[in-house]
Amino acid sequence: MPESYDYDLFVIGAGSGGVRAARLTALGGKRVAIAEEFRVGGTCVIRGCVPKKFMVMASDFAHQFETAKGYGWTVEAAFDWPKFIQAKDVEIARLSGIYAANLGKAGVDLVHGRAVLKDAHTVEIVGKDQTITAEKILVATGGRPWMPAEVPGIEHAISSEEAFHLPELPKRILIAGGGYIAVEFAGIFAGLGVETTLIYRGPNILRGFDDDVRAHLAGEIEKRGIKVILGCQHTAIEKTATGLVNKLGNGMEIETDVVMFATGREPHVKGLGLETAGVELNDQGAIRVDALSKTTADNIWAIGDVTDRMNLTPVAIREAVAFHETVYRDNPQHFDYEAVATAVFSQPPVGIVGLSESEARHSCPGAVDVYVTRFRPMKYAFTGSDERMLMKLVVDAESQKVVGVHIVGPEAPEMIQLAAIAVKAGLTKAQWDATCAVHPTMAEELVTLKEKQSPNTSAG
Repeated sequence: MPESYDYDLFVIGAGSGGVRAARLTALGGKRVAIAEEFRVGGTCVIRGCVPKKFMVMASDFAHQFETAKGYGWTVEAAFDWPKFIQAKDVEIARLSGIYAANLGKAGVDLVHGRAVLKDAHTVEIVGKDQTITAEKILVATGGRPWMPAEVPGIEHAISSEEAFHLPELPKRILIAGGGYIAVEFAGIFAGLGVETTLIYRGPNILRGFDDDVRAHLAGEIEKRGIKVILGCQHTAIEKTATGLVNKLGNGMEIETDVVMFATGREPHVKGLGLETAGVELNDQGAIRVDALSKTTADNIWAIGDVTDRMNLTPVAIREAVAFHETVYRDNPQHFDYEAVATAVFSQPPVGIVGLSESEARHSCPGAVDVYVTRFRPMKYAFTGSDERMLMKLVVDAESQKVVGVHIVGPEAPEMIQLAAIAVKAGLTKAQWDATCAVHPTMAEELVTLKEKQSPNTSAG
């Protein structure tokens, strides 16, 4: 390393991707520092996946208690929001501490503060009169919630980040948005007894997902008591003595205690000084990178949500590994974004991997075979519940490879992780069929589907 540089690598952003890249590089013998302006752990650990999953689990107990009655249990239950928030915050602090400790053990210097690029090799730590130089720089600052500033009264609304720290549980909430964050928080608040309304400007929730999944989940969350209003958006939010009046484009006015916008996230690039270092943004406002995560500046790379390629925590981690292999081990690698499984922790949850039916019909060279089953999970046999599970396989008719798996129902995220192995490996429908079922389980349906669905019976 030239003596003129303080570090071999300086990482901006201590989320999952930045932390992994910093640790691997430091363990490889390089001098590494990482800067974080908030708390170590990033969006996923501090204000995303992890606390959200705790909230999902907390809220789902109400449904489990109701199911238990059918099995002979008498359950008297009450929920304590402040007690839950305290327990959640203690656990998040513990996890953040583990991330920080692991950085220290690897020999990474942790800088608490906002790092701003002053040139291609120099960062300034804002408010600390400190500048640091590095041979190479990695930007891993993630994303932040986007709020529509043009909506009158938007200052009265919260984003998903504030939802983790509400001082009290509201009696009524309206959530604007139709993506996974909106749907997940709608399930959380409804499960905790909050009167919940979900509005979305599109024709159905979960844009980009398989149409059967979208239609099925929309029906199932309404069974959980969530009021869904589609093809509609806010025209204004008005604060009154009794709450917040949501004025909607269809003429409706709905008064709630809290309004939450989950209308998307955007790369966190504002004020980073990217332009001074020669780092360009793409048309979507994300950092422009090549296949190896290199920016338009020779010595600067970027990974994770700030590049807006595939905004998932495990993907950011794999991009970090590929960055380290490419830059410090002379082993050029790029992450393969095909057949990446993902889950929506809605209630009921969703698990998907591979192509939707529509995507397959556009990308497969020939015909597409579709296998679908809808059934009531065995768990609800004694409850009178009409909740249904959806399982769908999308198959390339020519090669007979299973190119998409879509599940809506209990334990869908757990199932899809294992199904993803088969899809990634390119296994055929015959190989799925040759796998003996585990009985009685919901997952056995994945290897017992025999009848193809007629194209005119799908939701799309």
